[in-house]
Amino acid sequence: MNFTRLWLDLQTFWSSLDKHPHVYASLTLLLLLIVALLLGRAAGYLVRHGVSLLGRKPSMRWVNDLAENKVFHRLAQITPSLLVQFGLNLVPGLSDKAQNFLGNVALAFTLLFLVLAINAVLDTLLVIYARTPHARTRSIKGYVQLAKMVLFVLGAIIIVATLINRSPLLLLSGLGAMSAVIVLVYKDTLLSFVASVQLTNNDMLRVGDWIEMPQLGADGDVVDITLHTVKVQNFDKTIVSIPTWRLMSDSFKNWR
Repeated sequence: MNFTRLWLDLQTFWSSLDKHPHVYASLTLLLLLIVALLLGRAAGYLVRHGVSLLGRKPSMRWVNDLAENKVFHRLAQITPSLLVQFGLNLVPGLSDKAQNFLGNVALAFTLLFLVLAINAVLDTLLVIYARTPHARTRSIKGYVQLAKMVLFVLGAIIIVATLINRSPLLLLSGLGAMSAVIVLVYKDTLLSFVASVQLTNNDMLRVGDWIEMPQLGADGDVVDITLHTVKVQNFDKTIVSIPTWRLMSDSFKNWR
């Protein structure tokens, strides 16, 4: 194969595209996307290789926890969208409107994977906390679930605001006008969060406690405490899920 001839033909073809600016811009944009995806794969490989080397050290066990929850994988997925954001300025013949639209889409993908990475960090926090002695008496799962809920709501608002090219404060002000509806929808969540804080601060309930709540059919060990529910395993191995707020509104007996 004559590579010199092939290179000259490619140069001739590329220079001929100057007469067709839209085709030239489309091909350049396609080339940018391919390069971004390839560099994203390369970044993912380098991150996985570096994490595997760090995870071999006993003192870096938390790195393995982050890797198992795909924190580094989510961060590596940000690479292509970042490259597209900064590479759009290199695409010739691209109109300002198209550049602004594609830049907003790329930024939205960046924010999406960043939110997923933070969500994975919160999952890792639960795994690390579960190995501590405090995990047997105090559960933080409810707080983590609330943090996830706030994260996804704020992330969705910012991503939508980015796509429509508006300020997130504008959407937040609209949510403020719907505060009554929001309180009605998330009533159980708010009540459960307040109940979780009171139960934890007053040390009224721990994982492993034997509680009795006849009105809800609960008579056994507490096996899990989350934001919305408390799971109780009865003496006959049945599982009862109690809304967290009911533990504050109703009475229960804790044999501890």
